[in-house]
Amino acid sequence: MSSIQSFTFDKKGFESIKNFPLGRDWPVVYIIENGREVYIGETTSAHNRSKQHYENQERTRLKNLHIITDEEYNKSATLDLESQLIQYFSAEGSLRLQNGNKGLVNHNYFDRDRYRAKLETVWKNLQELALVKRDLKDIENSELFKYSPYKALSEDQMAVAENLYDVVVDGKPGIHIVNGAPGTGKTILATYLAKLLKEDDKTKNLSVGLVVSMTSLRKSIKDAFSRVSGLTGNMVIGPSEVADKKYDLLIVDEAHRLRQRKNITNYRSHDAMNEKLGLTQEGTELDWVLKCSKQQILFYDKNQSIRPSDVHVGKFNDISATHHLLTSQHRVKGGEKYIAFINAIFDGQENLDAYFNEFDFQIYDDISQMVADIKNKDIKFSLCRIVAGFAWPWISRGNPNVFDIDIEGFKLRWNSTTTNWVNSRNAINEVGCIHTIQGYDLNYVGVIVGPELAYDPKLNRLVINRDKYEDKNGWRGIADPKELERYIINIYKTLMTRGIKGCYVYFVDKETEKFFKSRIEGSKKEEKIQALTKSPYLPYVGEMVLVPLYESVGCGELMIANTIPEDTIPVRADYMSKGSKYFVLRTTGDSMNQAGINDGDLVLCRKNYHPEVGNKVVALIGDDATIKEYQRENGTVVLKPCSSNPKHKPLRFTSNEEMSVQAVVVRVLEKPADIV
Repeated sequence: MSSIQSFTFDKKGFESIKNFPLGRDWPVVYIIENGREVYIGETTSAHNRSKQHYENQERTRLKNLHIITDEEYNKSATLDLESQLIQYFSAEGSLRLQNGNKGLVNHNYFDRDRYRAKLETVWKNLQELALVKRDLKDIENSELFKYSPYKALSEDQMAVAENLYDVVVDGKPGIHIVNGAPGTGKTILATYLAKLLKEDDKTKNLSVGLVVSMTSLRKSIKDAFSRVSGLTGNMVIGPSEVADKKYDLLIVDEAHRLRQRKNITNYRSHDAMNEKLGLTQEGTELDWVLKCSKQQILFYDKNQSIRPSDVHVGKFNDISATHHLLTSQHRVKGGEKYIAFINAIFDGQENLDAYFNEFDFQIYDDISQMVADIKNKDIKFSLCRIVAGFAWPWISRGNPNVFDIDIEGFKLRWNSTTTNWVNSRNAINEVGCIHTIQGYDLNYVGVIVGPELAYDPKLNRLVINRDKYEDKNGWRGIADPKELERYIINIYKTLMTRGIKGCYVYFVDKETEKFFKSRIEGSKKEEKIQALTKSPYLPYVGEMVLVPLYESVGCGELMIANTIPEDTIPVRADYMSKGSKYFVLRTTGDSMNQAGINDGDLVLCRKNYHPEVGNKVVALIGDDATIKEYQRENGTVVLKPCSSNPKHKPLRFTSNEEMSVQAVVVRVLEKPADIV
């Protein structure tokens, strides 16, 4: 069992460590901190290593040393735990890391899953010591975690990183292109390199910039860099900022989104930059990067070029560059097999295996059910979103009271913001387009394939309906239908590779749906797909808390509120915050099925009498109880159903005497991971 023993970080503490049973000749992980800064390491002799750290001037500011021990630890397990803790502490943000990021390597070893499950217990202990505050799940879903330069690299990432480091140290001018499919960790490696080069004695004085074309993604990485020692948000720039100074090195993430002078919004500023740099009007943002830096590292995937404004793939082929390749899959749990499957199915290949271990891929014939399932996953995992091809005009941009998408009477709205939509407040109730999602990771993604992609039975292949593609800048000026086809298929390949845990797909065109299903192997594979959702969870080894269970609450007709608990039920402690009171309700009805709350579900609720707009709340109406979405309109409270059943109508109240909110829904509990 993992435990933590604390000592003072001084000579007296070192003597205590010497006498500690696992203080010498045993693999451990240690944390040294002073309430503001922290250093994390691993060793087989905590006694000797702590004395060595005491000689380091930077470490002398630290006051306390905590040793994490487990009688089952081996060297591989402690190296892995050290790496995980560095990553999580960096993103958690309570303490500032003194660690560098060099040498964090992601490697496999015997019984790794069981050892990794111990992290939950360790983290809970660290929370009790007030060294960290946030839960692991919240950290994993944060932008700071996703874009932090503290990441354990795979073997192929580390090999590329070491090669590029040597190139930068050598200092010879040159272009290096790092090729990689979605999820191979291009952004991870880009941010890792930026941190490594700014902390290494040989390269720390170089002028280094990280170029990110997409505004929303650039802001996310800026925010991450601003919180990391040795980095600043100013290092992260857009293509139009590369001429502000002369760079020794420019690292370009998502280089396939660099633009050329075609279908862009501001030709005047583009032309002005070309003139400033002594280029003709045909100069591209790629030319700007090459002109304004001595060395360049471009992270590139030709299959994610989605618009005519993107620098043409031929331009990248024509430049003289050294190429590097990333192959290991780090995003999608389906691994490289799933990426190959997505490429193959759009190419029309037949007899494809659609079973992916630990990855949930499904094709839906009911749009409302897919949306409901994604919302259900969002309650459980967070960061689950619906996205779609640009096959409907964005009319809600000027009128938020109208719907953009209508599929057989089921209506949806496009994203209400273009800035960091993935993390925006109402994102789960909206549909994102490619321009809001590219570069971001989701836990589950629901993809609506619009009518611009269709199946032609005569040609027996996918074709493009240009008239149904609403991204004007996506087709204007394209004479070759093959070029437009490439862009649209690249969009769907990109959308379908955003999900970490799963991808759900709905086809507007039913012939296209049949085409895709026909390419997947027969009944045995269908059985595997169904079995996929029943794959066992890793055992949860953390603390469980007994919570009262009440029967029942209405998600449909109002139910008489039961004031006496039926039983108590064990729930994961990390789902609950200290100082709050919780209870579990068993639900009845279908008025919240599009929010992922279905008939018979057990929902964890936190007492809260002052909810925020958009919360799913437990409300008392007289002696009756119900779960609905909390909204306010013109001074009235509206309890809104989220249902595929049209019989459910909003309930409106003008005073607290008519209705009172008792709690907010935290999550739907699912056996066996959440409850016993």
